[in-house]
Amino acid sequence: MWMRVMTVIAGVAAMMLGCGQNPSAPAAVVEDRVYTVTPPSMPVKAGVMTGEVTDMKITERVEKDSGSVVSPAKLTGKLKLQNSSTDQTIRLIGGKFQFSDADGKPILIEEKKFERSIKFQTYGAAERLDPGQDATQALDVDFPAVALKAKKLKEIRLELTYLPSPYKADTVNFAVSIGGQ
Repeated sequence: MWMRVMTVIAGVAAMMLGCGQNPSAPAAVVEDRVYTVTPPSMPVKAGVMTGEVTDMKITERVEKDSGSVVSPAKLTGKLKLQNSSTDQTIRLIGGKFQFSDADGKPILIEEKKFERSIKFQTYGAAERLDPGQDATQALDVDFPAVALKAKKLKEIRLELTYLPSPYKADTVNFAVSIGGQ
C-alpha cells in the first residue's frame, strides 16, 4: 500500500514539474498596409445613371516582422448611384471591376478564387431605383497583388449591369355618385 501511495505521489510530482506547458511562441503581429488611390473619388456616368465612387483605398494585411501577406489586397470604397431618368426605373443587378496597366492591358487576378464583382442587395430599396432615387453600395473586391507595384495600375473600370424599364404614372378618374344623387 505504501508503495502505491509513493508511486502516485511521484507521478503527480512528475506531471506538475516535468510536464508543464512550454511557453507559447509569441503571436505574429498583423498590420494593415493601406495604399491610397489617386484620386480617391471619381464621378460615374452609365446610361441614365449618374453618381460617384468615393473613399477608394487598397488594403492588405501583412505580418509585421516577416512582411508575408496574411490577407490579400482588397479595393474598398463606396458606390453611390442615382437614376437621372424621368421615365425609367432601374433594377440594379451587379457590377464587375477590371484593372488595367499603363499599356491598357487587363491586369489579371492570380487565382480564380478571387472575386472582383459586386452584387446589389436583392428585394430591397437599393436594388430598384425609380426616377430621381439614389442608392449607396459598399465596395469590397479583391485586388490583383501585381497591380500594387509602382506605376503598374493606370485605370479601374467598373462594368455595371442593370435593367431599365419604362416608368409611367397615370391618373384615373372615376365618375361616382353617393346614395342615388
